[in-house]
Amino acid sequence: MQTPEIVSAAEWDAAHQRMLVKEKEMTRARDALAAMRRRMPWTPVDTEYAFEGPDGRVGLVDLFDGRRQLIVYRAFVEPGVEGWPEHGCVGCSLMADHVGNLAHLNARDTTLVYVSRADQADIERIKAKMGWDIPWYSLTDDFDADFGCDQWHGTNAFIRTAGDDGDQVYRTYFINDRGDEAFVGTWTFLDVTALGRQETWEDSPDGYPQTAPYEWWCWHDEYGQREPSRWFGDPDPDDPHDPRPPRRTEGSDSRVCH
Repeated sequence: MQTPEIVSAAEWDAAHQRMLVKEKEMTRARDALAAMRRRMPWTPVDTEYAFEGPDGRVGLVDLFDGRRQLIVYRAFVEPGVEGWPEHGCVGCSLMADHVGNLAHLNARDTTLVYVSRADQADIERIKAKMGWDIPWYSLTDDFDADFGCDQWHGTNAFIRTAGDDGDQVYRTYFINDRGDEAFVGTWTFLDVTALGRQETWEDSPDGYPQTAPYEWWCWHDEYGQREPSRWFGDPDPDDPHDPRPPRRTEGSDSRVCH
C-alpha cells in the first residue's frame, strides 16, 4: 500500500490549513446550490393520489400530516426485490438505516415519509425487524411512475398551500441516483477517513483497499453472514438512463465513477 508522505505535526497542520481552503469552497458551493433549489419553479399536482397507511386510505395532502412541506422517498421494500420477504432492497434499507429522529425535521414544518409497493402488514413487519421508525405508506396507483421513481429510488419534495378551494400541492424538487448520497451519513464519515469509501471508482493511491461499489453493502443484521453479491442486477443495455454500473472486467478503468 502506497501511503502518503509522513510529516511532522507542524507540517500536518500546514497541510490541513491548505485543505481547509478547499473545504470552504465546497461548503459555499453547496450553499449556492441550495439557494438555487429554493428558486426552482413549482408545478401543481392535481391528480388525487391514494396511499394505504396504518389507519387506512389517505391522499397526498394527508401525508403532510398538517405541515407545510413534504419529502417522499420511494423505497423498494416489496415483493420482487433481492432478499424478500425477509428484507427489502439493500440500498433502500441502507437509506432507511440513516433516518434519525424526525422531530428536528418536523420542527421546520416538514414531514418525511417513505412509500413502497408492499402492503401495510409487510411494511410493519420489516420496520419492526430492522428497527425503523419512519412513517411508511403503501402505493396504490401511478404516483411513483408520475414522479420518476417507479424503476429506481428517488426523493421528491412537495409544498402545500391553503386556498379558498382547499389545499394545493406543488412539486418543488426531485433528486435520485448519487444525489441521494446526501441522506446517508456513512458516506460522509468514510469520506473524511484516509481510506475513503474503499470502492473501485475512487481516485486513491496505489494499493489502497478497494472493492466494487454497491456490492459490499448488506442489510445491517447480516454483515458477516453473506457473501457480497450483485443484488441490484446488471444494467439494461436498452435503457440509456439505467443507473446501474456495468460489471468490471479485467483491464477496465477501476476509477470511473458511474
